Amino acid sequence: MTLGPYTYLTLSMRPESAPQVGVSFHTSHLKVRAGLLLSDPRPYLEFSSDEANVHISTTGAGPVTDADLATAREIFTAAARYLADCEQLHAEQTADDKDATPDTTGPAA
Repeated sequence: MTLGPYTYLTLSMRPESAPQVGVSFHTSHLKVRAGLLLSDPRPYLEFSSDEANVHISTTGAGPVTDADLATAREIFTAAARYLADCEQLHAEQTADDKDATPDTTGPAA
């Protein structure tokens, strides 16, 4: 079974615990932006679909800290890994699709 594009949101609330929000984007319609809010100034990273938005910025929306730099580096490394994995799987799937397609360019039997 193959699902169409979707965004999945969850909210878990338990007594004596902080609420937990989960956002899963499973769509090619995802928009990703980064920039600098000039009014503060502070950097931001945004992921959005028609159903949800996720904004990431500096600690307490304040000045950039060493921890913010570490988080930004983790995001960069994870995004590079995601790209590499997508490229590898796409290449393998494209090769599999070509292998499964009958050759119609040869002479008719």
